[in-house]
Amino acid sequence: MKIYEKAPAKINLMLDVLHKREDGYHEVEMIMTMVDLADRLEMSTLPRDTIIISSQAGYIPLDEKNLAFQAARLIKDRYNVSKGVYIHLDKNIPVAAGLAGGSSDAAATLRGLNRLWELDIPIEELKALGAELGSDVPFCVTGGTALATGRGEKLTPLPNPPQCWVVLAKLPINVSTAEVYGRLRSSRITHHPSANTMIEAIESGSFSSVCEGLGNVLEDVTLQLHPEVAHLKEAMLKLGADGVLMSGSGPTVFGLVSKESKVSRIYNGLRGFCKEVYAVRLLTRG
Repeated sequence: MKIYEKAPAKINLMLDVLHKREDGYHEVEMIMTMVDLADRLEMSTLPRDTIIISSQAGYIPLDEKNLAFQAARLIKDRYNVSKGVYIHLDKNIPVAAGLAGGSSDAAATLRGLNRLWELDIPIEELKALGAELGSDVPFCVTGGTALATGRGEKLTPLPNPPQCWVVLAKLPINVSTAEVYGRLRSSRITHHPSANTMIEAIESGSFSSVCEGLGNVLEDVTLQLHPEVAHLKEAMLKLGADGVLMSGSGPTVFGLVSKESKVSRIYNGLRGFCKEVYAVRLLTRG
């Protein structure tokens, strides 16, 4: 028996950091949604007690450094599963890109093994397991669009944003989320994007208001480390994107585009100096 799971990428429509907590994490306020760029996982049971991961991508770890591996080990240990699993990971989401690719793979592994081994773990319990693996994993377990607070694990579902195209571009640099948060000084943040403003824009279905409400306080840190990310943002705006923002800790920049006629111009213009460019749709939930 084989189980298949899709692991979509996420983008942050807004990301604010309120303060550093006593546990070392930062208190955040984020609105996240998913796009139709996804990894795909195929899982099958092995008779022996082992976890094996394979991938067509030669640049990702296939051992305990991989979040999908960690998810499989967590669910096996927590529910005393003596069987093993073989996971093939078809990797499409860029790594270290601010798109939660690893977190989404972990979430897909939790969902898939819950089905494969017929564990009947409730969704809230799966999200709690996900929180042990990373702050973005609980959101990736359920997907959709949500307000995330705490360190990212407290989720409030939101309606679908207005449908649009999303052009994603990742420069050939990797950004460490830990380094970006380590350099952030929340007391020095001069402009905080508003979660309430973005929620109102989503609930009203106003695409222009969503674009106006985009904001990410991590941009200042990442742009200081990598000024080329600022150039990428400028290029995307000049090519005609309606709203542009860095996702997560970067370096991926996304542009929201209402008209399909603009998409190919933006895509082709960015391909001139950026190899990893994707034109996708927002993923909406029925």
